[in-house]
Amino acid sequence: MTLFRHENRQKSEKSRRVYALFEIAYTVVDFAAAISFLIGSVLFFWKAYETPAIWLFVIGSVLFATKPTLRLIREVRLAALGDTDDLADRYNP
Repeated sequence: MTLFRHENRQKSEKSRRVYALFEIAYTVVDFAAAISFLIGSVLFFWKAYETPAIWLFVIGSVLFATKPTLRLIREVRLAALGDTDDLADRYNP
């Protein structure tokens, strides 16, 4: 299994679909994290909104931590899609 190989993204229609779906998820998470930080930053201008601002920063941090997790899961799935071709060779010498 080879991870983070560009060829894995183009092996089949299924691999292209998996890659596209994960890119959409990654982009949605990226926007949500950025919006959380932006709104949280604005809320810090008012003392009364400090607690919601802190929560938005925590949420944004969790979302930013989700990004590399999504990439790793995507790459593992893409690499696993390619493993079926040589699976028979490994178990039928």
